Amino acid sequence: MYLIKALICLSSLLIYSFVSFGQSKEIDLDPVTVTSSLTPVNASKTGRNIIVIKGDRFNRLPVNSIDELLRYVPGIEIQSRGPMGAQSDIVMRGGTFQQVLIILDGIRLNDPVTGHFNSYIPIAPSEIDRIEVLKGASSALYGSEAVGGVIHIITKSFAAKKGTKVKEVLAQITGGNYDLLNAQAGGIISNGSTALSGGFITNNTDGQQQRGTRGFFNINTASLSASHYLNENLRIALRSSYDDRKFSAQNFYTTFASDTAIERVKSNWNHFNLLFQKENNRFSVDAGLKTGDDRYAFNSVATPNQNKSKLWQVLVQNEHRFNSKTIINTGAQFLNRSIHSNDRGNHNENQVAGFVLLNYNPIANFNISPALRGDWNELRGMEMVPQVALSYKISKLQLRGSAGKTIRDADFTERYNNYNKALVTSGRIGNPGLEAEKSFSYEAGADYFLDKKLKISGTFFQRFHKKLIDYVLTPYDEMPRQQNLTPTGSYALAKNIAEVTFVGLEADIQYNHNFNTKNSIWANVGAVWTDASGTAGASAFYLSSFAKFLTNFNVVFTTPLLNLSVNGLYKKREAQSAAAIKATLSNNYFVLNSKAELNVIKTRLSLFTQVDNIFDKQYSDLLGAQMPGRWLMFGAKFTL
Repeated sequence: MYLIKALICLSSLLIYSFVSFGQSKEIDLDPVTVTSSLTPVNASKTGRNIIVIKGDRFNRLPVNSIDELLRYVPGIEIQSRGPMGAQSDIVMRGGTFQQVLIILDGIRLNDPVTGHFNSYIPIAPSEIDRIEVLKGASSALYGSEAVGGVIHIITKSFAAKKGTKVKEVLAQITGGNYDLLNAQAGGIISNGSTALSGGFITNNTDGQQQRGTRGFFNINTASLSASHYLNENLRIALRSSYDDRKFSAQNFYTTFASDTAIERVKSNWNHFNLLFQKENNRFSVDAGLKTGDDRYAFNSVATPNQNKSKLWQVLVQNEHRFNSKTIINTGAQFLNRSIHSNDRGNHNENQVAGFVLLNYNPIANFNISPALRGDWNELRGMEMVPQVALSYKISKLQLRGSAGKTIRDADFTERYNNYNKALVTSGRIGNPGLEAEKSFSYEAGADYFLDKKLKISGTFFQRFHKKLIDYVLTPYDEMPRQQNLTPTGSYALAKNIAEVTFVGLEADIQYNHNFNTKNSIWANVGAVWTDASGTAGASAFYLSSFAKFLTNFNVVFTTPLLNLSVNGLYKKREAQSAAAIKATLSNNYFVLNSKAELNVIKTRLSLFTQVDNIFDKQYSDLLGAQMPGRWLMFGAKFTL
């Protein structure tokens, strides 16, 4: 009932706005993107389903962290274990949190220890220029993990253009129930040659009551970046950031009654970029270092897991424009991942890859983009990864399609979890013998543009997996390694599941319209249906946890005096239960959030109130990890 009412209201608002203001100023719904083709090109020409969210949307929506913003982007499923950045798994097209690649300013951010940390994006929201969401297979360009899709966050300093002067500063403070105190500040200053950007965000609360504890979190992120044009053709850019998250992790990873876990994850991120552009050539070098420190205490008497990791990477790319119809991108990449852990042991691995991408426009309105990647990992050897995307425009209709191979290597947790402990009586067990996942994906879809204000998209996709990695309940007698296990234990072993096929349908609606110079509306709504079949069985954990049907939406209405926004989602999945902790996972739920902002001093100072989970729905995204009920907040925002 809640879902039906919300969709009726949203549809009515969109129809009213379009009919009443059909002759107003047009807004572009076909933005330039770099994620799918490495070359700046309109999204409609890429042959892919892409959604671009501008950074300024963040502060107008009822969200408190980047993962909460992504939660309401069409086609993305966020499986939250805790609110406001505590921890979330990112899922796209049935691909688990390990099968979605996070990119920050062109280089990968995925954590080598576990994909559970992939949503820890080490920048302040005020630094975001835009977020580009590429749905579907992209391993030919990005390598391992780009299976279900790619989320590319592009920051203002790295996107700054020569000659453009900018001065933006934002500060915000929020308080609310459960001793909530959130604050963020940041901005960018550019004189046309040098851009300096930075910011911080802190989210803190004692949390709502859990089983014998409270769902507290203390989350702090600070970042500083700069870019400088040495001359007309040469630019350097730098970023350094620090991220520290401490939170209650009760039943984040287990369904044991003895679980009263507390976890703290600290990371440093450093990025150097050199960009040279002249005439028909564009050459770039990126180097990045990510260090991580994870301390997980299952309860007050257990020995904490201590995991320290490093991710080194270098990416070299070159773009050459032969003419207006032909562009070739080539590149090479080096990755080094390492871990030092009392639980998983000490390990190190290297990866080297080279790729080539052709963007070709042989005739008007038709584009083709074939790509090929050679990817070598010292554990699995060499893999050749091909991909092709096509698009063709007929009047207001854009037809598109793509097909390609994907790969994913197991992370250190999947290989070595609970591997180094003296005795493990139950839980998830890593498997050093895991092979890399391989799959073939294809999709076909269309985008319909109506008066450049409304975009309607539909996509059919299918993915054929081999050797899919998932945790499967396994008897002691079948465990490949029994040295630290007990015959009476209950274990879930990381395994390569033989064959699994994913099939689905996506529908997206984007509406972006300025009524005049003072009033505007922005809205998007999406729905995705996904199903999986194969030889995995019901005991496969992640294969049974993704949403079979998901719809989510955002609406922002802006006037000189008042800004109103609402977002929500409806999710349908398999029901689950855990008797030991008296927890259930309902087969569906609907959550709605809202925010009202009053401009006190024009665009400089505003006061706002926000309500998360308006209907006080009791729900979980993952079994045992209870999400908060209704949460009332209020605050103030200063903008320059």
